Amino acid sequence: MYSKEPENKKQFTQKFDLAYGRFAKGYDWIVKVLPIWRNWISSAIPHIVGPNVLEVSFGTGYLISQYASQYRTYGIDYNWELTCIAKENLRKSGAQADLQQADVEHLPYPSDTFDSVVNTMAFTGYPDGKKALKEIQRVIKPKGRFILVDIDYPKNGNWLGTKATQLWAESGDILRDMNALFEQIGFEYLEKEIGGFGSVHLFVATKTTN
Repeated sequence: MYSKEPENKKQFTQKFDLAYGRFAKGYDWIVKVLPIWRNWISSAIPHIVGPNVLEVSFGTGYLISQYASQYRTYGIDYNWELTCIAKENLRKSGAQADLQQADVEHLPYPSDTFDSVVNTMAFTGYPDGKKALKEIQRVIKPKGRFILVDIDYPKNGNWLGTKATQLWAESGDILRDMNALFEQIGFEYLEKEIGGFGSVHLFVATKTTN
């Protein structure tokens, strides 16, 4: 059911980075005009705790602009074009956050820094899920939260949700058993299906180990 990690992780990352750079403006438009997408990613907001919050892979910056003014907020994204668009969208919103280009596998922050780390519709685009999650765990404070919204198979196995998940994988994203990964890295978590006929999942995970 789940994808294999890519053998050539550098090539995988370069391919995704090129695609996002090419369609950055179109992606920004899609996020702004599709309420269903905004509703999915916004489901993370009620679970954020502060005062220090990091959003990893903020994309066009829509989500971070919705909550940044409430916390000391930071963000990183691998793609330069998206980083530029997000900074402009954040400026227009009137919110403030420290945004920079960086890699999820090498977060430029000390250990035990953030009360919450947010990641929406991006984890399936990472070439090494275990390494990414371990690095995210490193920067979260003990008992801090990792709030994830991403694609997974519906629990009831319904046809529409399963097909949507399969189409996502066929597009090149890496579907992972996040339940097993959370337990392996050291998170307690709650999971909820929030849309897409059960194919879009919200995870609220708590760091249990240092």
